[in-house]
Amino acid sequence: MVCAATVSSTPVFADADIAPGTHINAIGSCKPDVQEIPAETVCRAQIVVDHRESAPAEAGDLMIPLQRGWITEADIHTELGEILNGKAVGRTSDDAVTLFKSVGVAVQDLAAASLAFARAEAGRLGTVVPL
Repeated sequence: MVCAATVSSTPVFADADIAPGTHINAIGSCKPDVQEIPAETVCRAQIVVDHRESAPAEAGDLMIPLQRGWITEADIHTELGEILNGKAVGRTSDDAVTLFKSVGVAVQDLAAASLAFARAEAGRLGTVVPL
């Protein structure tokens, strides 16, 4: 597993470094002209995004290979939510390189924070800090 959470404008590893079966979480470099993931890796990966409309319109990791014609939006396998609710499958083979590209979706962040808060309250965890 590779987790890339950088502000790098150039890839932080070489495509040759990625073995079959590797999963990549790419959650940084969300500007149109920057990439933390090599375009060659994106081209051979099974791509999962957090939001099908936003990711290819905001993330250079996807936009650059799209603009070069190396991939099309049809190459985006699915959204994470579709896997979680059973409407799509994730990894399709043990050798597949999978790539999750996140650009951030506020409603997903809110749902995760709400769940974490509810569980903390139920478990009487944490400290209330008056503001």
